[in-house]
Amino acid sequence: EGSGGVRRCRDSAGVLQIPSLFSAPQVRRCSAPPQPVIAAKQPFPVELKAGKKYAWCACGHSKNQPFCDGAHKKAAPGISPLRFIPEEDKTVWLCGCKRTRSPPYCDGTH
Repeated sequence: EGSGGVRRCRDSAGVLQIPSLFSAPQVRRCSAPPQPVIAAKQPFPVELKAGKKYAWCACGHSKNQPFCDGAHKKAAPGISPLRFIPEEDKTVWLCGCKRTRSPPYCDGTH
């Protein structure tokens, strides 16, 4: 809620919507942004290849964890995968709980 009891919402494009004080009362409710589901309570060890494109599943619905399979389009609209390209070949731990503060890498939050 904003000042004066006026409820403020962001539309699907992220634009702030403030109902006019002169318009009819609106029944529109603000909905919370979609939250990811926990795909696993432990990280996934993954061997990444330098220069290869990856899409880490951020919604938790992919059947191809920890990578995106497009499930977010139906199961979690509003959550997109995190796309990244590693600069070097290396083994990393990718987050499975989807709560990390350093996506796509596990930070121990689980």
